[in-house]
Amino acid sequence: MSKENQSNLLVTFSNIISNVLNPLFSLLIFFVVYSYQKSEGEINLKSFLLPILLVIIPIFGWIYWNVRKGNYTNMDVSNRKQRNSLYLFNFFIISIYIAVLFYTKQNFHYILIIIFLLVLMVVMFLSNLFIKSSMHTSFNVFVSALFFALNPIYGLFWLFLTLLVAISRIILKRHTVKEVIMGAFIAIIVSFVYLYFDIQNL
Repeated sequence: MSKENQSNLLVTFSNIISNVLNPLFSLLIFFVVYSYQKSEGEINLKSFLLPILLVIIPIFGWIYWNVRKGNYTNMDVSNRKQRNSLYLFNFFIISIYIAVLFYTKQNFHYILIIIFLLVLMVVMFLSNLFIKSSMHTSFNVFVSALFFALNPIYGLFWLFLTLLVAISRIILKRHTVKEVIMGAFIAIIVSFVYLYFDIQNL
């Protein structure tokens, strides 16, 4: 196989990893597993459908609409300045979702997860004022921590996938090594605090 073919294959594989494990889809996978595990082998439609209807669809729709309007360069929202409005929209959506969870008296542990998701996005927003930290890497590190709280094997497996995601972002030139490391660093700090609170509330 020629070097050019190897390079094309690597880019194709990186695109697949990057697209499949984008932040929204990674969170969706976690919500499905969480719902299944907490409902003793049955998917709880309320805890599964609520984040899809109130979080994932609105955020995906916002990104898609802004790409169509020309406000965002691509679905990854790779431009650092363009990301500011995405973060602000995310804050609004997640805050509404948290209010709905409190109003409907959902499980506190689940609410804690969403609160820390909001914390992660706030820190990422502040970081974005100085450096375009990798959202793909950051969110997947956090999802690894969420899975780890359910089952350490799940968490370690997702951490391995996160490593692939981080490498793919560099190969695709969507982020520099520094931006990927910064995204991971932010998520590691938030994840450790989350795991501490998770242990305290067992």
